[in-house]
Amino acid sequence: MTTARDLLIVTLDSTAADRPAEQGDVSLALAGAELLDLADAQAITLDDEHIVPGPQHDLGDRLLNEAVSALVRRAPYESVEEWLWRRGRGLHGAYLAALEAEGDIIRPRRRWSAVRSDGTAVLDSPARSRAAERWASGEPVLVALADAVGIRDEPSEDLAELTDEAVITVLAAVSDAVTELAAVRQRRSIEDAAFDNIWRGP
Repeated sequence: MTTARDLLIVTLDSTAADRPAEQGDVSLALAGAELLDLADAQAITLDDEHIVPGPQHDLGDRLLNEAVSALVRRAPYESVEEWLWRRGRGLHGAYLAALEAEGDIIRPRRRWSAVRSDGTAVLDSPARSRAAERWASGEPVLVALADAVGIRDEPSEDLAELTDEAVITVLAAVSDAVTELAAVRQRRSIEDAAFDNIWRGP
């Protein structure tokens, strides 16, 4: 399992989350989690805020291998922020599909329609146990990513043990990107409300 998979399971598991996370926020955090796993596997290093690819090799996970293949391999290299927005597009759905295919979650289908319902259940599995164990232990990286997408009402402040500069850089970029996306959603909501008021009239 990977940090990205563990993160998605935590966000879906009602026993871990105080409230549901926005899919766009989770997609950004998943892209950040991939970077942290790639750094841990020595597939990348960070030069300040730029992602420098290392030798390409099989990481034993299809989505992580896709992430490696998606890296920009020519200077000037992509920044962490640019990666989050580019790689994050639709990543929530990609990881959902992977977890469903592997039997870790189930997304019920209506009998009379091919359209999926909104309900997604996390099944008892080694993947869920691993994610739950990391979450219960307060593993700093997983907790910080989960807090970035706002699944808890009171984010943890006990992250002092995070001293790796690359980890801190990625987590800060995820937090900034999620904040930016929230601002975009709020702006669109205000614009939509104003448009509705124009059509309603006085």
